[in-house]
Amino acid sequence: MKTLYKLPLLDPNTTDGFKDISLDDGTGWSVDTYTLRGGLQEGVQVVEINNGKLCFAVLPTRGMGIWKGQYGKVFLGWDSPVKDPVNPAFINLQDRGGLGWLKGFNEWFVRCGLNSMGAPAMDTVLDNSGNAFDVPLTLHGNIANIPARAVSIEITEEAIILSGEVDETMMFGPALRLNTEIRTEFGSGAMTITDTVTNLGDNSQEHEMLYHINYGASLLEKGSRIVAPFKQVAPRDPRSVEGIGTFDQYGAPEVGFVEQAYLYELAGQRGSRETLTMLRNAAGDQASLLRFTLKDFPCFTLWKNTAGQADGYVTGLEPATNYPNSRRFEREKGRVLSLAGGESRTTRITIETLDTKTAIRAAEAEIKKLQKTAKGTVQPEPVARLSGS
Repeated sequence: MKTLYKLPLLDPNTTDGFKDISLDDGTGWSVDTYTLRGGLQEGVQVVEINNGKLCFAVLPTRGMGIWKGQYGKVFLGWDSPVKDPVNPAFINLQDRGGLGWLKGFNEWFVRCGLNSMGAPAMDTVLDNSGNAFDVPLTLHGNIANIPARAVSIEITEEAIILSGEVDETMMFGPALRLNTEIRTEFGSGAMTITDTVTNLGDNSQEHEMLYHINYGASLLEKGSRIVAPFKQVAPRDPRSVEGIGTFDQYGAPEVGFVEQAYLYELAGQRGSRETLTMLRNAAGDQASLLRFTLKDFPCFTLWKNTAGQADGYVTGLEPATNYPNSRRFEREKGRVLSLAGGESRTTRITIETLDTKTAIRAAEAEIKKLQKTAKGTVQPEPVARLSGS
């Protein structure tokens, strides 16, 4: 695979800062970079990638999250009350009892982690003297609000590859590094995100990661469905119990709607443990398909927030290392990972946009075949080992 271009966009070893570039060889693909100005978006760096068919905007300033995308008539993202990407300098994660993360929440694809994620809660850690003390962990951790320290673009004969490096580090605490590679082939409707998390320290550190992949219109509408092969689905809480009969279906925007969440144990291919989930619109002619392995992401959460349009009509498909409960609860259930000093863990997910009924029917048939390997139990009440505080 021949490299045609390889450029550092942000190099921590130089004083050049973020480079403004524009690449386009006239065949329809392009890479553009720029910095947003004004208001809370001041200083946010953007890399727009267009492979000739799929285009999307990556935010190095916000942990290499993906703001939004477009594939033909299919919009990838949602209409958040937070209209612009917010510079992390304006985010206080402790706001509203640990919910400050929501003040910057408007991306299509956003990582939650690296050391913690899930609901805000207290947890016990050791201080610099080795004494245990309680600290508040905020909603979904830090990684989405940490600027990348190194970003580069590579153009090969087949694909566009954006790489970035983000550090979540401190003295006497976690020292974790995310190296990400976002790859899309020319003319494809898909992108593959490969993430490697490394413990830079000598002591072992806990690690949690969740991909919050969010959709509004055009994929989300009355009659949309989530299609996934599962062993078990359970409501997260009493509010979610109210919708368990239609957990895989969506309604129109509803003013005053209170969020619901459903915790999945997905079925995977024997041996490889590969699985897939799909959100499709009512007509079955637009869909977004996620492919990953249960080795990488053994837990999956479906988040439904079909509130009024102005309040954020959105659903989230969330593959993860564990469920988004408090870290203390997840540790007790044995689902929090630990990385030894110097240890790395690599995960991969492919997000593919489908815009024909034929392609969507084929994906549904693939999911149906995988579902035949599992009984597929829908629990009417929360399951104690899956959800708690």
